[in-house]
Amino acid sequence: MPELPEVETVRAGLARWVVGRTVASVEVRHPRAVRRHRGGGADLTARLTGLRFEAASRRGKYLWLPLADRDGSRGEALVGHLGMSGQLLVRPVDAEDEKHLHIRIRFVGDQQELRFVDQRTFGGLLLDRLVPAADRPEENVPELIAHIARDPMDPHFDDALFTARLRRRGSELKRALLDQSLVSGVGNIYADEALWRAEVHGARRAGALDRATVARLLTEVRGVLADALQAGGTSFDALYVNVNGESGYFDRSLSVYGRDGLPCPRCGTAVRRIAFMNRSSYFCPRCQHPPRATVRKIV
Repeated sequence: MPELPEVETVRAGLARWVVGRTVASVEVRHPRAVRRHRGGGADLTARLTGLRFEAASRRGKYLWLPLADRDGSRGEALVGHLGMSGQLLVRPVDAEDEKHLHIRIRFVGDQQELRFVDQRTFGGLLLDRLVPAADRPEENVPELIAHIARDPMDPHFDDALFTARLRRRGSELKRALLDQSLVSGVGNIYADEALWRAEVHGARRAGALDRATVARLLTEVRGVLADALQAGGTSFDALYVNVNGESGYFDRSLSVYGRDGLPCPRCGTAVRRIAFMNRSSYFCPRCQHPPRATVRKIV
């Protein structure tokens, strides 16, 4: 599933290629791609046609494009979530259709179009009204995602608030990092990589961490996200690409994720894998000392 670096890479592409363009027509080819839009495909088409994309924004793994008409802002945005395999692609209007093309958006006086392609159909687009952000009323966010916390790359992310809330949690640390109401954008891959860099095991109790450890972890979360952004995200297959169809290459720099049995880049100990929330967690048992209960599960 695309995580923050992948979604931010797509957002940057939309900002470059789509913002400022006016919608000439919309074609919805698969109902699941608009299932979260209350009025369905016909309503989305009617309401979006003739409007202009004003900006490209993101919170966590959600993207949105605020809309305006000739008289200014409409107080709405086109919201997108990529799900497991969604792609927002900018293509020439005469380019061959992708096999899983579900939505086509054409622009006034433009030979490029925006396509939403989704093989597994877990993603989608919808129109949503903008509401003031809870912590910054002057900043608008789609109502659908107003409850989602800021991500660590957000300039308004509050380190002290995050630390206090994390240290009140009784859950495992990695589970807390994946909780979008606490912090957004840190998915399974980057959680494992940041925990390894910080030399902290994901099964440790969040509430047992001291402030210095939380600060170190936040530094490494930001570091791994920044490195992944520079590399254009992580592509394990063709399901994640940027708006131009290019893959990211951060997978070449992964230290522990997906490296079960391979040597830890730091100490040479074999990386271990354990099951976690119907997924996998990877860690170095020497650099990241697991809690005793976790040790019993993996030996």
